[in-house]
Amino acid sequence: QVQLVESGGGSVQAGGSLRLSCAASGSILSINVMGWYRQTPGKQRELVATITYGGTINYADSVKGRFTIYRDGAKRTVYLQMNSLKPEDTAVYYCRAELGRPYWGQGTQVTVSS
Repeated sequence: QVQLVESGGGSVQAGGSLRLSCAASGSILSINVMGWYRQTPGKQRELVATITYGGTINYADSVKGRFTIYRDGAKRTVYLQMNSLKPEDTAVYYCRAELGRPYWGQGTQVTVSS
């Protein structure tokens, strides 16, 4: 099993930056993929960015060139650096880890005002 604890959300004006962190504990060596997803009311949760155990990275088209996903050397913490934020980036952001099944963090609110 894996436990995920997110931090770093908050409120920012358009054009600003935030960095989200997701600290994993438990069976971290069994994690195949970690990533960030986001959800707004009435909509399905959508992929933002993922990074595999081997380091392959994938981004949603809407965040390419603005967001960067990376992790620490121990692969215990995954970060999402968000630059040039837009109001449409406003959402609850969730960290996810896959070890045969998905594990989710509790979510952190990101609010971008125009």
